[in-house]
Amino acid sequence: MTTSVMRAQLIAYLADADDKKIMGLYALLEDSIQEKTSSSLTKEQISFLNEERKKHLNEESISRSWEEVKELIRQRKAS
Repeated sequence: MTTSVMRAQLIAYLADADDKKIMGLYALLEDSIQEKTSSSLTKEQISFLNEERKKHLNEESISRSWEEVKELIRQRKAS
């Protein structure tokens, strides 16, 4: 059996697995998962991003779509 077949079977299994099995598998793989998802950001940078995210979610900051940003840049270049 190839790893791609194994991966597909695991994904299908995990989609329907009960919480107890998910928690057990996660505990088994947690260290590997943390290593793979660990960030190169410092704690200060992560803290800053979390604060900015909080402002965004509370609508305390200006948030623009990518399209809006591109339009603003085009307008400034035209000026």
